[in-house]
Amino acid sequence: MNEELLAAYEETKSLGLKLNMARGKPGSDQLELSSEILGVLENPVAEDGTDCCNYGVLDGLPEAKRLMAIMLDDDPENVFVGGNASLTLMYDTIARFHSFGSLGSTPWCTLEAVKWICPVPGYDRHVAITEAFGYEMIPVTMNENGPDMDEVERLAASDASVKGIWCVPKYSNPSGITYSDETVRRLAQMECAANDFRIVWDNAYCIHHLYDDPSQQDAVIDIAAACKEAGNPNRYVKFASTSKVTLPGAGVSAFAASPENMDEARMRIGVQAIGHDKLNQLRHVRFLRDEKGLAAHMAKHAAILRPKFELVLSKLEEGLGHVEGCTWTAPRGGYFISLDVPEGCARRTVELCKDAGVVLTGAGATWPYGNDPKDSNIRIAPTLPPLGELDQAMDVLVLCVKLAAAEKGLLA
Repeated sequence: MNEELLAAYEETKSLGLKLNMARGKPGSDQLELSSEILGVLENPVAEDGTDCCNYGVLDGLPEAKRLMAIMLDDDPENVFVGGNASLTLMYDTIARFHSFGSLGSTPWCTLEAVKWICPVPGYDRHVAITEAFGYEMIPVTMNENGPDMDEVERLAASDASVKGIWCVPKYSNPSGITYSDETVRRLAQMECAANDFRIVWDNAYCIHHLYDDPSQQDAVIDIAAACKEAGNPNRYVKFASTSKVTLPGAGVSAFAASPENMDEARMRIGVQAIGHDKLNQLRHVRFLRDEKGLAAHMAKHAAILRPKFELVLSKLEEGLGHVEGCTWTAPRGGYFISLDVPEGCARRTVELCKDAGVVLTGAGATWPYGNDPKDSNIRIAPTLPPLGELDQAMDVLVLCVKLAAAEKGLLA
């Protein structure tokens, strides 16, 4: 069996493939869906008469706040509209808590230790932010309902240096899991030793369904309402962007929080900035319009992405369904599929794929410090390659998983 796999692998290498599934980038056909956004600004004046070419409007145009409130599941008055990336807003939010504290709490930079809960597998750029500030990252395993809430509750209640948790509540990166209602309520209600514990609620994939049928779309209850009901109205900060809705390099981002947190954020940001790109905010409002316009646009994305996800799942089932230790998620939205290969085989699989011309996200990237203790998780990003290239890339991935397992004597 090993000789057959080696022969097939050498033949694959000889093809000289150059395929990339490393990042969750939209494909060129998805970008084309938003090409008209570049030509919608004949009159760059907002509904309240604001000249969008000039200075001002720190927290966003009123119509842009209404649009982003749809993605944030919040009231427009609780929304701050920023630049092109929600990652920037998340970094800046942590930096404010680090430097100034939150609502009168001690700045985190003055503490001996700050710890952060990181659901795993998780988003590599989230953990990169907390690592950059020197926080100790505590991995907590994800299950079908979200993070293991027994462990999250234990950590939050037992240690005042545990200051927060990263959450991608809908179609999580990379597993595609959507948090259950119980998980959301437990996050909102749980006892926290730190009175400034913060839930960073990254709504990155909140409207990224793969199926038009509402019964096939995952739903998640609003963390803001849950926190308010639980008597912890300041515990959360929500984030969203149009990065994978329109043009990733020229999108619009936003965050929402309680009125108290928003007042403090505006005060701090008012020193940092005069205002963000109002022309781009206006472009997005005129192109996407409203909730119906958003839904119609995302249905076009789904029509492109659905065959790609279905192809990946079909290839995994056909090629790895019989391989012990191989499991994967089957999300109904988002941008990724999480693949677990036999223990000790992820790094080798990624290395074999690279040598055969297929670039994947680095093994371990979905864990804090890049340390997957089982060396088993691989994030599959099906969105960028055209369908034909994706077909080839999946054949290579399946072959390399088998070869890596065979090298360890795990495949007969």
